[in-house]
Amino acid sequence: MTKEAQAGTSTAPTANAMRRALRRARDGVALDAAEASVLFRARGEDLADLTASARRVRDAGLEEAGRPGVLTYSQSVFVPLTRLCRDRCHYCTFVTVPGKLRSEGHGMFLSPDEVLDIARRGAAAGCKEALFTLGDRPEDRWPEAWEWLAAEGYDDTLAYVRAMAIRVLEETGLLPHLNPGVLGWTDFQRLKPVAPSMGMMLETTAERLWSEPGGPHHGSPDKEPAVRLRVLEDAGRSNVPFTSGILLGIGENLEERAESLFALRRVQRAYHGLQEVIVQNFRAKPDTAMRGMPDADLDDLIATLAVTRLVLGPSARLQAPPNLVDGEFARVVDAGIDDWGGVSPLTIDHVNPERPWPQIERLAEHARNSGFELRERLAVYPEFVKRGEPWLDPRVLPHVEALADPETGLAREDAVVRGLPWQEPEEVFVPSGRTDLHEAVDTEGRSADRREDFDEVYGDWAALREQAGPGMVPERIDGDVRAALATAADDPTRLTDDEALALLHADGDALEALCRIADDVRRDAVGDDVTYVVTRNINFTNVCYTGCRFCAFAQRRTDADAFTLSLDQVADRAEQAWDVGAVEVCMQGGIHPDLPGTAYFDLVRAVRARVPGMHVHAFSPMEVVNGAARTGMSIRDWLLEAKEAGLGSLPGTAAEILDDEVRWVLTKGKLPAATWAEVVETAHDVGLRTSSTMMYGHVDQPRHWLAHLRTLAGIQQRTGGFTEFVTLPFIHTNAPVYLAGIARPGPTMRDNHAVTAMARLLLHPHVPHIQTSWVKLGTEGAARMLASGANDLGGTLMEETISRMAGSSYGSYRSVRDLEAIAEAAGRPARPRTTLYGEVPEERVRAAKASDGHLPRLLPLADA
Repeated sequence: MTKEAQAGTSTAPTANAMRRALRRARDGVALDAAEASVLFRARGEDLADLTASARRVRDAGLEEAGRPGVLTYSQSVFVPLTRLCRDRCHYCTFVTVPGKLRSEGHGMFLSPDEVLDIARRGAAAGCKEALFTLGDRPEDRWPEAWEWLAAEGYDDTLAYVRAMAIRVLEETGLLPHLNPGVLGWTDFQRLKPVAPSMGMMLETTAERLWSEPGGPHHGSPDKEPAVRLRVLEDAGRSNVPFTSGILLGIGENLEERAESLFALRRVQRAYHGLQEVIVQNFRAKPDTAMRGMPDADLDDLIATLAVTRLVLGPSARLQAPPNLVDGEFARVVDAGIDDWGGVSPLTIDHVNPERPWPQIERLAEHARNSGFELRERLAVYPEFVKRGEPWLDPRVLPHVEALADPETGLAREDAVVRGLPWQEPEEVFVPSGRTDLHEAVDTEGRSADRREDFDEVYGDWAALREQAGPGMVPERIDGDVRAALATAADDPTRLTDDEALALLHADGDALEALCRIADDVRRDAVGDDVTYVVTRNINFTNVCYTGCRFCAFAQRRTDADAFTLSLDQVADRAEQAWDVGAVEVCMQGGIHPDLPGTAYFDLVRAVRARVPGMHVHAFSPMEVVNGAARTGMSIRDWLLEAKEAGLGSLPGTAAEILDDEVRWVLTKGKLPAATWAEVVETAHDVGLRTSSTMMYGHVDQPRHWLAHLRTLAGIQQRTGGFTEFVTLPFIHTNAPVYLAGIARPGPTMRDNHAVTAMARLLLHPHVPHIQTSWVKLGTEGAARMLASGANDLGGTLMEETISRMAGSSYGSYRSVRDLEAIAEAAGRPARPRTTLYGEVPEERVRAAKASDGHLPRLLPLADA
């Protein structure tokens, strides 16, 4: 391919277009993609003008970061964990095949001894980073890779990566930087506790280079641009300091190159998680399909670096690999970089083995010649070292702190690189903070309407407003409501999506008719009894950094309203609940960064040891994934161990809306919809039943409600594991996404009727119980939902903090008599139930009635 073809077919920019783009760059005006494409072609005096603008932006960023005149690098060793890969990139010499590895006397993977030998030699040479380089999921393509992993006791490549990262931390003190290729959201949860940073090059967003035969990425499933962009987003959602970048000169045209940069900017704007962006110039290699491609020339690299700096702005950290610039260090620095990346005094660049690393002393000399000081950083950039939680997991934080200057976040020059234990935080369940919040929230209220880190923890609000725009005002559908009502009355299982959507938009007389039909279906399915459970909610901590934008419950550990209960306090609350007739405790908490994955088992055991007869209904799918990730267990194995500990069932919360279009507006870091479904289906498969839920009335639309209910119906038909469906109207008052001006102020009463009625119809006959929430709707609202298809009022709760922190004004407790009164208001009888909708033992019924309305003080005082 010629350089002209490589640059694409676009015509050269006019002199006027170049002058305009350069002027906008000089004036500090944000460039668009068309202007970036023009500036890629700058040469001669125009290129000098362009780089001068890039330098000004770079220097302003370094000044703001507190390290003016500093270029950084990381002293590292490369750990080529495996050279097998399931992809077939046409320019790659790193990847090989099993037969060649065998003929050269190598295993399919480096052995643990080989990994540790490299790491120990690196530590002895003064390195502080272990860069794990490997191919994408080789076991999916090569049976030999699968056999090696199985023989060594690992489920997959990522399990081996995790294990080796821990050993490197413990036995050498080097900080692992992981480059295992394409990762999913769950993979990030597995690996974050063992590495302070990770990375994957975006390379390009040019889909044709992947989809068309002969393209450099054709035949490589992990090089699909949409897949790689999702990785960057999942890294941001998971608060992982992440390295990415572009590879220039592989056949992309300049418009495609610009789009790649703007894609990186969009990700950074949304999540603020890209710790560095690499601009790497293509170098052709012998024995590859692209050996005849011309190398990207130096002017092209310089122009691209400068444009990258201007597009990404002063806060971006921009890197060019120093072994690929043909000694033109000064020109590259002048183009706006501030980092040279990982440089190894020990190991080769395994991706570009023909290009030796420059000596660090030589880089320092060139930095001085350009007016800069060269300083060593760690694998994780200084900005993230200083941010701390949630970007650095508590399990790796001590390893980072041992090597980092606390003031600058750079590497300490006098740091001793030595192994430290990788372990769970000790004494997790230490009572702390506002442990009376479940009571005080009703009497004193919360300390403030939002967290102190409101502007940072949830991502970029401006970008989110653009993303959420279509959901701000519900759409209207002009469907044949009369025909849909006839179908619903005749057989609701025959409702088409068009008919169901028309009914979800019903209003006036049509809505009343819909509610009557749903109520008739309810009567035929479960009778007239309104059920309830005598239960106590126990929120064991509200410390959480997941970044759910609808949640007003989560707090930082230093916030005034933060709390964590001890195991004894949790058990005390369970025992008190039993004494007043409860048959269930429902336990959920924030994703506290200190909680080990086994902490959930400890909570269950504490309750069951104190109150053997209590049913433990606990842990949302988000908590299950968190526990499994932190223990390194599969979701199935984690659930089986939780069941063995005494877990009886799971709440199907954390569902919100099972549509990622909506989820990624509502939450920054919660599990994707597919993972939620995986958890509940696995729970059902191992004999743990769950509830199901939907939170609505925020940035969603009725089409999302329909898809959500269809998803739940499909799961129930496969597993039969849902006990009920719970409607959860969005409480907007203190919800961050509402305070930021993005979400609607909750659902209307029309919405509540329509959702309750359609849940009854669309889940019929598979999910017989539809629950309404007195906490969110109040007594009168709950009674009205009982005439719209609902048959269950949930629980007495005894304490309720999540909705109350969000601004619900309906209290935290309803007595049995209160719940019976709600049923009476709807003209229906009421009766107690168990979690699984069984009969309540007479002894429990008597205990509940004897104590009804006269609860003891439910809060043991925190330890002094």
